[in-house]
Amino acid sequence: MESTRKVTVELPDELLRRAQRTTGAGITATIRRGLELVAADRAYEELRQLRGKVALSINLEKLREDR
Repeated sequence: MESTRKVTVELPDELLRRAQRTTGAGITATIRRGLELVAADRAYEELRQLRGKVALSINLEKLREDR
């Protein structure tokens, strides 16, 4: 099991309400999801920087044959 840390944070009420409405989850799950998105942001940015720099040789017709 992963180790966890208990933290205290002060959040604007409306921000937390909006986030919980979006996730449909409780406070802990909503904050955890937000932190996961922040942590993933660097990977997404690195992928965006590769746009147009990686040559892919994909034959779409060949891929569609097995449908």
